[in-house]
Amino acid sequence: MKYLTRVVDDILDLKLESFGATLIVGPKGCGKTTTAKQKARSIIDFQDEDLREGYLKVAENMPSKLLIGKTPRLIDEWQDAPKIWGAIRKSVDDSNESGLYILTGSTSQIVNTPHTGTTRISTLKMYPMSLYESGESDGRISLLKLFETKELEFIESKLSIDNLIFAICRGGWPRSLSNKTQKAKLEIANDLFFQTCHRDISNIDHVNRNALWAEAILRSYSRNICTLAETKTIFGDVTATTGMTKPTYYDYIQALEQLFIIEDIPAWCPSIRSKEAIRASHKRNLVDPSIAVAALGVSPDYFNSDFKTLGFLFESLCIRDLKIYSSRMNGELSYYHDRYGLEADGVLHLKDGKYALLEFKLGSNEIDDGAKHLCEIERLIDIYNKKEKQCPLRLPDLKIIITGSQYGYKREDGVIVLPIGCIKD
Repeated sequence: MKYLTRVVDDILDLKLESFGATLIVGPKGCGKTTTAKQKARSIIDFQDEDLREGYLKVAENMPSKLLIGKTPRLIDEWQDAPKIWGAIRKSVDDSNESGLYILTGSTSQIVNTPHTGTTRISTLKMYPMSLYESGESDGRISLLKLFETKELEFIESKLSIDNLIFAICRGGWPRSLSNKTQKAKLEIANDLFFQTCHRDISNIDHVNRNALWAEAILRSYSRNICTLAETKTIFGDVTATTGMTKPTYYDYIQALEQLFIIEDIPAWCPSIRSKEAIRASHKRNLVDPSIAVAALGVSPDYFNSDFKTLGFLFESLCIRDLKIYSSRMNGELSYYHDRYGLEADGVLHLKDGKYALLEFKLGSNEIDDGAKHLCEIERLIDIYNKKEKQCPLRLPDLKIIITGSQYGYKREDGVIVLPIGCIKD
């Protein structure tokens, strides 16, 4: 299968230019090794069973020997030979050169290294593929250019609702794209869910955990995806069938976060309301909506009669894609919600200080309501700035409603309606 260009490719180039070594992390199956191979000029693969035993012996006794080769040199499954971390760190110090090594490995095993690798080994996080990377979005609208122009001509998305639903259920797993049938494409997310609960959650730190308990947690998370469900809600949901204690619950949550499966969204807490009015808890989310679909045990046909759940999963997909698209700009994603019901599903902050208020609306009938929320937040910021002239808040550079519907345009109130099937980085 031909390599599909990833947004992270350019970021990896910058890492290789800036640091001696780059460690690529992310959920299992997101394409870390495949992406690294596009940049590597030589490879050590500890998964190669024909060479594995010899590699491991060398790594145990003289790991620096495995670093000899054309650079960037890829060390795949490096965690199988932990001493190689120290060897790489020393090599970078001795040579004082950049772009020497790329490290990839399984997220299902934590390795404690004697040195952090700070300023020598930089970390790069990867996600599953966005709709633009997988080919479902035509990429006519660049998010970066939109921040510059703040304008949008009328556009029409070619991504149908049926294809959008399938993309949500399939997920952004590169392996699924090469499968021929729709059933086979969907099976990748199902297997990732199974492997996470039955193997990876115990392998990550060699602590034996109950697979059914892990499934129960992910199932509850999936029912509450992209909501502000409190810990007591999810914990109560899980204990109803498992009887686990709260310390055990937190242990499982931590393991799932280390596996890059759970990835909650933090709150944005500007001073436009009283401190007590702002909801500051995290919004529940998973790294890819397909994990939630697999945990719930449903198929694309199920969503023909459950648009409410589909709406939350659509929001999760939008968050995934925006994290990928904004990664070139060091973007950070949060949300806003207060006790008066005013909300922004997302707030995208860029490193240069620009930011966008975001609402995610699957259907066009929800656009007016979303636009009112965004305009009201902007109005409150303006009022705050008139009162607090010494420390004003920046007004939003963009107000965007990302939608699963067909048409994109700029409204008279300045809100941009943008189909998810037209966006790229």
